[in-house]
This record gives sequence, structure tokens and C-alpha cells, in this order.
Amino acid sequence: MSTHVNPLGLRPDAIYDLGVAHPQMFDDDDPVLARGKELALALPDAAMKVSHGHPAFYTTKVFAYYGGSVKDGGEWVAHDSCVMVLLDPVDREALLGEERCFVPAYLGPSGWVGVDLDGVAGTDWDEVAELLDASYRLTAGVRRVAALDRQGES
Repeated sequence: MSTHVNPLGLRPDAIYDLGVAHPQMFDDDDPVLARGKELALALPDAAMKVSHGHPAFYTTKVFAYYGGSVKDGGEWVAHDSCVMVLLDPVDREALLGEERCFVPAYLGPSGWVGVDLDGVAGTDWDEVAELLDASYRLTAGVRRVAALDRQGES
């Protein structure tokens, strides 16, 4: 007989459903994050949550992350100031030809691409807005995309 105490009153295997908490891997006062957040949250019904320690922007599905990593030669390399978005294959391949872009760990095989940002002044925020828009359109659903189109007409 087990003497294990289960203070939450969960079934024995339910502890695995709780997941593992990840430490916060961003600075709340990061001005690059603040500008990206402003652009992402301007999209219809967009919200932000922290997922795996990074800001994630979503409606029903996530359309962008701030911060990511890649595995290079067995070592993890952090890309702390980047936006990760889901793009169509043509746009993705075009961006991956640029040095500042990378295939992110875990999400890369599903079509995601990471784009390193160069501070508030050095980043092309119009391009970031276009990338967020493109990713949003692939994840948000018909009703929200129609709302985005109406928003663009006004």
C-alpha cells in the first residue's frame, strides 16, 4: 500500500496533466516586446499569454511568439529578441534566405519561421506588422479574417 499523500486529490496519473511550469524568459519592460505587442494586439480578438516562458499572441490558435531558440551543434542558442510566425511556404522560403531568419526549434517543421529584431529603432516595424498579419490570417479563422479585412478598409 502506498503512503504517498495527494494534497490536490487528483487521480494518480493526473499530475502529468498539470504540465511543467517554465520560467519567464523575457523582460516585461523590453521596448521591442512592447512595440510588437502593440502591433499583435491590434488584430481582431488577439490576446497575449505566456507559453513555455515566452509571450504568445493568439485568437483561438497562436499566431506569433516573441523569443525562441534553435539547436546548433547540440547546444541551444537563444533568440531573445525575435518574432516567430507561421507563414505560407513561399514567404517562408524567401525569408529563410536572409541571415536574420531561422527555423525555430519545435515549431519549424510545422512552417514557422523566426525573424531576429534589431532593437526599436533598427527594426522594420511595417514588415513585422505584415508578418503578424500573414500569420494571423493562417490561424485566426474566417470570421476574424473578415473582421481584419473590414478593419483595413476603414
